[in-house]
Amino acid sequence: MASIFSKIVKGEIPSHKVAEDDNYLAFLDINPLARGHTLVIPRKEVDNIFDLDDKTYEGLWLFAKRVAGAIGKTMPCERVGVAVIGLEVPHAHIHLVPIKGIYDIDFSRPKLKLGNDELSSIARSIAGEL
Repeated sequence: MASIFSKIVKGEIPSHKVAEDDNYLAFLDINPLARGHTLVIPRKEVDNIFDLDDKTYEGLWLFAKRVAGAIGKTMPCERVGVAVIGLEVPHAHIHLVPIKGIYDIDFSRPKLKLGNDELSSIARSIAGEL
């Protein structure tokens, strides 16, 4: 069964895209810990990030690095935190979260509720730095 991320890749579910190429896609998390919280995925549907072939795995991290640079330039933060949890959606993905302190990347914290217009604006500003 296709994951929600696979449906986003196919365009069956809308998303706020930040960056994409033939192999990878970055889009805003709709339940973010912070403004600019972005998910980076391979287009290839693989559940566990460590099950990706080496070329895809390396490419995913290089793609995420580019996206993190753009997030750092556009979102007020000290750093862009990185997390790979892999339990919530069965599709390999990296969380990029703008943070000011270590507890800003605590996934047990309440998520932000952002409107569609705000998400679109954030996505455009990050994409503009790539």
